[in-house]
Formats: sequence, C-alpha cells, structure tokens
Amino acid sequence: MENINSMVIAIGASIGGTEAILEIIKDLPKSTPGVVVAQHMPAIFTEMYAQRLDKQCIMNVREAKNNDRVEQGNVLIAPGGYQMKLHLDKDGYYVTCEEGERISGHCPSVDVLFDSVAQVAGKNSIGIILTGMGSDGATGLLKMRERGSFTIGQDKNSCIVYGMPMVAFDRGSVVIQLPLDKISSCLISHLNI
Repeated sequence: MENINSMVIAIGASIGGTEAILEIIKDLPKSTPGVVVAQHMPAIFTEMYAQRLDKQCIMNVREAKNNDRVEQGNVLIAPGGYQMKLHLDKDGYYVTCEEGERISGHCPSVDVLFDSVAQVAGKNSIGIILTGMGSDGATGLLKMRERGSFTIGQDKNSCIVYGMPMVAFDRGSVVIQLPLDKISSCLISHLNI
C-alpha cells in the first residue's frame, strides 16, 4: 500500500447520505487518510452537519474552507453552495471551495470533487458513492477508476435511493459493491490501518 499520507478518500452522496456517511466514518481511526466529502445539502446545513459528525466520530470533521489541507485523521465536508476540488502541492493535498454553477444539477457536485481526485490523486485514492437520486458522481468515479483508484458503490438493498450508485455501477465505475455496514471494514482492510 502507498504511503498513508499520499492517500485520500473521497465520498459522494445525496438523499439518505447524511446517515450513510456517518455509518462509514464514525469508527474510522485517526490513522485514516484524509477524507473529502460532497453531500448534496443547502448552504446553511453543511456546517451544522459537520459539527454533528465531529461529535460522533473518532476522526476530526469540519466544513471545508478554501485552501484547507487534507490531512490524516481529518474529514472535510464540502460547504453547501460551493464546488470543492482537490489539489496537490509540495506539502500534500488541499482543497479549494469556490462558488460556482451547478454541475450535474448540484453545488457541491460529486462529479466535480471526484474529477479533481482522479486528476490529482489517481491510484492513491479511494472513491465511495452512496445513496442518492440521479447520476451525480458516476462519471467522476469512472475517471477515478480509470486512473487506478479503488472504488466502492453502496448496494441496492442498503440505499435509501438506489440512483447514483446504480448509475455508477452500470457505467463500470465501481470496483466493488457493498452493503453500507460493510464499507468501513473494507476501507480499513484495504488501507491496512
């Protein structure tokens, strides 16, 4: 496995995603690589959501700010109304959060985040697509997989809405499809943390 500090985990979700994300990240140890999350949610709610997760998770969770570093043991939630992208410099990964057009119908868009992860992190990334309506994230996750990323899709039976993961699976974006309660343990074993 790659150096843990060179890894990044990207998660995208919509309807039903707030609880699904909590289920995956709540017990992940502080040794987990940095996590970036795009959850479809209006602007005023993302900060409160991040604060709620922070109280319930071992990792530190906060709403992302422009130029925040992506660091081991930390989770960054894309702010509502902003497009979040991953970047890389000599010190590692960081995110930009910019007001922008809706992409795939959303801001934040999972496709925007996943596209940037594919370009910047490639095989040093893990992509997870969770419950949600529509197709946001399917194209970006495919780009991640094509760049060597390990990609996980939530299975039909554990989704509130089997839309985004279904489209991703049908397009060949998903390496492995799992029930929600198995994704966290899959991450831990894949990363060897």
